[in-house]
Amino acid sequence: MADQVQVGAPPADKVVVVPDVPLAEKPPVAAAAAKEPPPVPESEEEPVKQKQVEDAEALETKISDAVADGDDEEKVPQSGHYKEESTRVADLLENEKKAIEELKVLVREALNKHEFGGFAMPQQQQQQQPKDDSAKEEPKPKAEAVTETVAETKEESIAQAETGDDEEKVATATVRSDAVEDDDAKTVEAIEDTIVSVSASVQPEQPPEAASKEPSDAKPNVEGKDAETVSNKVLPQEVSIWGIPLLADERSDVILLKFLRARDFKVKEAFTMLQNTIRWRKEFGIDELVEQDFGNDLEKVVFMHGFDKEGHPVCYNVYGEFQNKELYQKTFSDEEKRQNFLRWRIQFLEKSIRKLDFSPGGICTIVQINDLKNSPGLTKWELRQATKQALQLLQDNYPEFVARQVFINVPWWYLAVNKMISPFLTQRTRSKFVFAGPSKSAENLFRYIAAEQVPVRYGGLSKDGEFGNTDAVTEITVKPAAKHTVEFPVTEACLLTWEVRVVGWEVNYGAEFVPSGEDSYTIIIQKSKKVGCSEGEVVCDNFKVGEPGKVVLTIHNPTSKKKKLLYRLKTMPASA
Repeated sequence: MADQVQVGAPPADKVVVVPDVPLAEKPPVAAAAAKEPPPVPESEEEPVKQKQVEDAEALETKISDAVADGDDEEKVPQSGHYKEESTRVADLLENEKKAIEELKVLVREALNKHEFGGFAMPQQQQQQQPKDDSAKEEPKPKAEAVTETVAETKEESIAQAETGDDEEKVATATVRSDAVEDDDAKTVEAIEDTIVSVSASVQPEQPPEAASKEPSDAKPNVEGKDAETVSNKVLPQEVSIWGIPLLADERSDVILLKFLRARDFKVKEAFTMLQNTIRWRKEFGIDELVEQDFGNDLEKVVFMHGFDKEGHPVCYNVYGEFQNKELYQKTFSDEEKRQNFLRWRIQFLEKSIRKLDFSPGGICTIVQINDLKNSPGLTKWELRQATKQALQLLQDNYPEFVARQVFINVPWWYLAVNKMISPFLTQRTRSKFVFAGPSKSAENLFRYIAAEQVPVRYGGLSKDGEFGNTDAVTEITVKPAAKHTVEFPVTEACLLTWEVRVVGWEVNYGAEFVPSGEDSYTIIIQKSKKVGCSEGEVVCDNFKVGEPGKVVLTIHNPTSKKKKLLYRLKTMPASA
């Protein structure tokens, strides 16, 4: 088989030869990539101030100023220098370690006091097995009944004394209560003496040796208030968030770190945020929401596809889909539909998050790709309201779930929005943002995501077909006004299949087989022709080789711009 080798950008007219070695499969992007890609997506780490939203609403009145500034895609601000922090406690700074320990103390106290919602249940009641409804309550012993009568009589007398208006009534009630207590106490003593004497008379006789011995390890009986305290001891509350029980194991530390980082390691603020998030999840009914069926009308608006080069699942948000008037009306025409859209978006995010790896060092964040091509923009009031509400919920209740925010096909109006919003964002949040205009979108995606993981619609080679997301793609830059060739040497009979794409095309493409034998003739597989940007996104060819030789692909770039060439190949034995 022929191997696919990464080749740097060669000079004009340089031939790239791919060695004839077995085709190596690219290893999975990460351990998490072995599983089905977790759908996920979006959450902002640092809360945006309320003024930011108000300014965004006022954007329509300032949009003309942005146009006058002559903004274009060449001036799109570039960030993306963010480096994701470690989720291992051992890697934290000393002040950060101290902060997480303090937060764990607060969480433990809250769990012990049931401050995360619900009510405290005594230990005895929690451990008690359900009894048969037909079982009747056993009658109380007479001595216990008399004691309760004495207590009730005393309480009633004191209560009457407390509600009286003069001191004489208080004294009279107290004396009367004491008299009743003395009389009843005597009655109780008489009953107890009778019970003791009867019990002694019916006890079986014990051997002299047994009667004389006392167990050395006998435990003292717990009576009165001590016994009541033990039986009514409250067990700690059990609270889980995103399927992770708080303080149960190391995964809980990763969750707490998210809240701490969202609040700059201010422990009290992080604890308050955690409390509010747990309360909101109960009020919003998250566990029930995950099981609801919202249909598939919005599956093209938000979807998960592949992983980035570091193993993060990638979520695509395609706002241009709302140009469909029928879909827009069905989603945003009234408050009920907007709330339904919000619940669907939260459900999508919840399902995605629950597939992440919260173990220390695991992948527990996602990459957001925001496609703004043909986006309705902020002129659509209903979309703006729904987006604002969703953004607020995500900021308040889903901290630190975004590894990077990439905006592609950025229009001029979004640049104006970004200028207004940026001053209200922290440097850490801004460092996660990447912006790219229409002509730079694919190039920016390839900085973070391998071409085999990028959908065809965004310049990659990921699609249904003979090749999969694990079949490596070679990327080469073809210089302006230059010709580039790629050779696939073949030493034995086989079937050679390849995919090739030039982002933006507008180049000439051809393919031929050159045999090694001197008496053989060159076979033209694909006559060189110009491929326009709209003439097919990916070319897939194959050739059955019957003798040693090489397949040569030729790309001629007559334009004045650099072009990104993508290709991959695989071989199969001729017998197969």
